[in-house]
Amino acid sequence: MRLPCCAAIMMGCFAIGTASAQDFPRDRELLLDAAPMRPSKRIPGVTVAADGRATFDLWCRSIGGRIEAAPDGSLTVTPETPAAGLAQTPLPDMQGPGQCSDRRQQADEALLAALIQSSRWQAAGAAVTLSGGPQPLRFRPATN
Repeated sequence: MRLPCCAAIMMGCFAIGTASAQDFPRDRELLLDAAPMRPSKRIPGVTVAADGRATFDLWCRSIGGRIEAAPDGSLTVTPETPAAGLAQTPLPDMQGPGQCSDRRQQADEALLAALIQSSRWQAAGAAVTLSGGPQPLRFRPATN
């Protein structure tokens, strides 16, 4: 009688362990867990398609790239534009040149550099944390 119970418990533990090895969230907008830089309400975010193509919405600009996230937690972030070349990318239509201050442009460069240096990812509930860079970056699903 004890053997079947032990087997059932072990199977349950295996199922729980497998369920916690989540796939990287794709096809939904993830927002950086940060307060907006006033006067704008914009918060940086990342959207990753099923094929790994990504859109990085930074403090001022949006650029394309790729995110390769493996089930083992490894991560590679490859933007189409290097951090040093951000100033040459166009601003979004809804954001005029006066809204993108030097402080926000520097924050774009720092955020993009932190994303590029991230080498690990971990999901905790609906949130995703990227780590391995200068600081962990926590993202949560957009609620809009």
